[in-house]
Amino acid sequence: MVNGVYKKMKLNWWHGKIAYQIYPKSFMDSNGDGVGDLKGIISKLDYLKDLGVDIIWLSPIYVSPFVDNGYDIADYRNIAPVFGTMEDFDELLAKAKKLDLHIILDLVVNHCSSEHELFKKALKNPEGEEASYFYFVKGKDGKAPDNLRSYFGGSVWEKVEGYDDMYYLHYYAKQQPDLNWNNPVLVKKVYDMINWWLDKGISGFRVDAIMNVAKDLSFPGLPADDIDGLCAANKMTGKLTDRIPKMLNDLKANTFDKYNALTVAEAFGVSDEVLPKLYGDNGCFSTLFDFSARELYESLPGYYAFPHSTVKHYRDHNFSTQKKVGLSGFICPILENHDEPRSVSLYLKPHQQNANGAKALATAFMFLRGLPFIFQGQELGMTNTHFDSLDEFKDLLSHDEYKKCLAHGLTEEQAMEALNNHARDNARTPMLWSDAANAGFSTGTPWMKVHQDYKKLNVETQKKDKDSVLNYYKKLTALRKSEDLLNCFTYGRFDEVDLHSDEVIAYTRTDDNCKVGVFCNFEDSDLEISLGEGEKLLLQSSDAVRVSGNRMVIGPCAAAVVRLK
Repeated sequence: MVNGVYKKMKLNWWHGKIAYQIYPKSFMDSNGDGVGDLKGIISKLDYLKDLGVDIIWLSPIYVSPFVDNGYDIADYRNIAPVFGTMEDFDELLAKAKKLDLHIILDLVVNHCSSEHELFKKALKNPEGEEASYFYFVKGKDGKAPDNLRSYFGGSVWEKVEGYDDMYYLHYYAKQQPDLNWNNPVLVKKVYDMINWWLDKGISGFRVDAIMNVAKDLSFPGLPADDIDGLCAANKMTGKLTDRIPKMLNDLKANTFDKYNALTVAEAFGVSDEVLPKLYGDNGCFSTLFDFSARELYESLPGYYAFPHSTVKHYRDHNFSTQKKVGLSGFICPILENHDEPRSVSLYLKPHQQNANGAKALATAFMFLRGLPFIFQGQELGMTNTHFDSLDEFKDLLSHDEYKKCLAHGLTEEQAMEALNNHARDNARTPMLWSDAANAGFSTGTPWMKVHQDYKKLNVETQKKDKDSVLNYYKKLTALRKSEDLLNCFTYGRFDEVDLHSDEVIAYTRTDDNCKVGVFCNFEDSDLEISLGEGEKLLLQSSDAVRVSGNRMVIGPCAAAVVRLK
């Protein structure tokens, strides 16, 4: 609910759909160079269609030095050669269209790469026109303009070589200079680029790190929050979120609206007052990812301080968002993405980190109100990969977090454990296609370590097992999109069911014609549910769900979906 009132939504093409995120470097390699590519994605479109997917989000495929795995873009209108060519992309679009699949791209416009031509020109003349597209600022009292800490560690300010007191701003790596959204010339260039891609026929964008575009141009800094004397940049971002709607409504009007494009924004730390202005019919974007379950971690100083999460944590934060949004719009529920460890490892106890646990967790996620996003490998129940040495971690954030762990007194072994539990690398290992060498991902040497259990945890093996996580995901997507329940699962009201347990996730979805209950038991004992006359079981995650008369028993680590009266 927003302001205590349920509001009606305007119907749109992406309602009732299911989305899937591809991390291109790790999805499928077609040419044996060890890196996934566009032709590899093309070869797996039928697999995605069979899974029940309608929308495919591609993480960045643009020209990049890959300092931050493609989120540092040097050329927004060309494909990185390692992924293929623009002709390959056009082929992907055409084949996806034949299968009624929509392609959306990653829109990274808070920052670009230091290899972008505009930034290279700006570096040569920090007081020239191109420099105004970025934030070139003189220091204060011989120091950086403020004390904010980059998301990847260290100051957000990098000194410009050859100048005594000039810095440029980067909220991420120093190779990712922030773009100045206060400059109308720069903003027009961004609009033109977006419209160029929409003209090509893509269906929209996932919008990266967009809450960071608001800046306090006085650069006041904040009280230090760690031993380095710096303060996390996201704490400044959180103070400025009220500026975002005004900044981005013009973006919507000049680009997305003209194409009826789907836009899914990455937005952390949004206040309840600002939230309704960001999504829905009158918001800046079509929808937002629900990252509420991760905001605990955003407030902590590093992996060394991260606790193990729980199903209660996932439930409470997602339910809170569902209630805030109500019927006013859609939020995108997620279990995983490229920036998080695997959900089975993150939320479940060690003895639950198996197929049964993965299926129960998937059930809890799939029927939440909104546009669900599946991350590659999630449909297999992938767990975290075990990394044996620091050099196996490819994410620059992991290396910064390792140093941070040591600086705060952890041993090398404890630091490695923290990385194994929480590193983004866990999501970025190669997709597991078969039990062949390198999990069928590549005939060459994969760019990143392959999961240790690929021999049994892979697509081909799970296709043959009727009780596999993969085949269960197909049942979930089919039920969510079934003709008689589609309206209920798309537009129906969400209501929490309180069964007085921290280890049960239960809720209902209700529209004018039907009511469906979702019951997921993560306790180590049975959960009993009373069924009324005419109420029936629609889906069960395993044989641990048993119905006898008006009594349903859901065993440990099992889930059921029930048609209610």
